[in-house]
Parts: sequence; C-alpha cells; structure tokens
Amino acid sequence: MNFHRFSDAEFLAERGAAQSALHNEAAAVTREHFGRAVFVRGVVEVSNHCRENCHYCGMRRDNRSLDRYRATHDQLAELIIHHRPVSLTDVNIQTGEDPVAVREIVLPLIRTLRCETPLGVSVCLGTLNEALYDELLAAGASLYIIKFELADAARYAEFEAPGTLAERLRHIRLLAARGWRISSGFIAGLPGQSADDLVANLRLMGELPLDGCSVSPFIPGEATPLTRATTGDLDTTLNCMAALRLLRPELVIPAVSALNLTGADDGYRRGLQAGANLCTINLTPSEMRDNYLLYKRQRFIMNEERVLAAIAAEGLEVSRVGLTDHWRAAPALAEAMAG
Repeated sequence: MNFHRFSDAEFLAERGAAQSALHNEAAAVTREHFGRAVFVRGVVEVSNHCRENCHYCGMRRDNRSLDRYRATHDQLAELIIHHRPVSLTDVNIQTGEDPVAVREIVLPLIRTLRCETPLGVSVCLGTLNEALYDELLAAGASLYIIKFELADAARYAEFEAPGTLAERLRHIRLLAARGWRISSGFIAGLPGQSADDLVANLRLMGELPLDGCSVSPFIPGEATPLTRATTGDLDTTLNCMAALRLLRPELVIPAVSALNLTGADDGYRRGLQAGANLCTINLTPSEMRDNYLLYKRQRFIMNEERVLAAIAAEGLEVSRVGLTDHWRAAPALAEAMAG
C-alpha cells in the first residue's frame, strides 16, 4: 500500500473539480477490480441489548428509555428463507453486544440458513471470546464485521468504545488468524476529530488484515452524550472513502445508509460514485426497527427499491456472485493475472 499520497490531510478538503477527479479515480479503480457489479446483502438486526456504553451509539447500556428486544429464530428464519429479496447473495446478522442473543438466536439461525439457503453469512456481534468466534465460524458464517471506529487510543477510551483500542485490534487480528474474513471501519466527523486523526484512521486501516472496510459519517445519536454535536461532513466522509479505495483497491467497501442522514438526498449514490461496491437492504421487521437505535429513530431505511434504484442510477448492476464466492475465487484470479 502506497500511503504517501494520503500522508497529509489536503485531500480531505478537496471540493469541486479536484474532488470529482478524486472520486472518478476511485470509481475507475473499483471498476478495474470488480467490474460494474455491486454486491447486495440483507441485514437483520437481531437484538438491541448491549453491554457496551459507546458515546456515539443510541443502544448504549445507559439508555434507559429504549425498548429492548430480541427477535426469535423462527421469525427471522421464515423471513430470510421465504421472503428475502431475490437480489440478495448474502445476509448480515447484527446485534448490540449481546452474547445471550448470539447463543440463543444467532448460532441456530446461521445453522438454519446454511441448510436452507445458498446465502453467504456475515455477522456483526461485537467483541466476544475465542470459543464463540470458533463456534460461529463452524456454524457457517464467514465474514466478521468489527469496526475499530477511531485510531486514537485516548479518544477511543474517552468515547467509551468497547474495551480498549489495543484489545479491539487484537481481536481483529485474532479473528483473521482463526480463518475469518474481516471487515472493519471508522467514523468520520466525531466531535474533536482533526484531519490528521482521519489520516491516522486510514493508516491504521492499511495495517490490518482486512477484506472490507467502511467509512461512516458521524450522526449525533439520540439519548447519547453527543446528541447535540455537529453531524459529520458528507464530503469529508466521501473523500475518505475514495482514499480508502485507492489505498486498498481489493477491499469491499459498503455504501452506508448514514450517508443519507447528513442532510444530502444523494449521499448514498455519491458513496457509489466514490468507490463503494456493497449495498445493504434492511430486512429487520418494522416493529423492531425503530428500537435498533444506532443514531436516531427516524432512520433512512435502505429497502430493496431504494438500493436497486441507486445501483441502476449509477449505471451499475447487481452482482450475481456473493461475497464468499468472490473471495474464494480471488486468489485464483490473482494468480492467473500474475501469470
């Protein structure tokens, strides 16, 4: 990875023609590595119970106003097996940091999906333990999403992010060593965050054994210590995404729904223009969705119609190959190109 180009923060401030050139370059690199195909996955938000207390998340344990829930295995299995959109190749199973839900709901659900569907399975479950990581992998999941959020250890502790930054990074490396594909990510625009901090996030990303990475704009969460803070800047976030693509062309980079919570109606599409190549359709039952409070109850839900419209509007197409099959083929493809 040649980091020199992005070793200072000037690229973060690019707007107008310079920004368009940066994003066009990132899009061209994406097309070179992935063609015009965009991966489409679904997400089910299984539980909003959380033992962590992150200042930027509405599901933090100190939020006593939140109605906590855990979905049932049968409810989610019926939804995914029989009522999922036909465009999906993968599903992401997501919770607050809730080991009870992992054991009682997530593990049985993965086993059911492995038997009943061809879907690739990813999980976003927080920091667990080695035995549980191994059990989830053996059940049939293959991608673990675990974001490092920010590269500054002192600020990480200040925001009460999970554990310590060193512990988080150790778990990322541990998961990769135990056979998982890893996707991580960071937040752009946290209160007090400098341009140099964002450069440090990109540098750390380059040091980790990742297959995917996201950049999410900071959105002030309801019932959090940061509820009155300023929303992260969309253009800065998109420039980080473009830099991420140019630094690590092989990564799968999601367009996150929060891009449309920055006050811009075209934020999500601009993510696809800046190098993103993964879209996520929210499958969480509506009676639970409002209480999965990452940011605020007025969420921007990426349903199938919105996702497919965004992909089509950018002249892209839905991938027929899922993430698991893509990564399985990647070493052979790289070897063939080198030969």
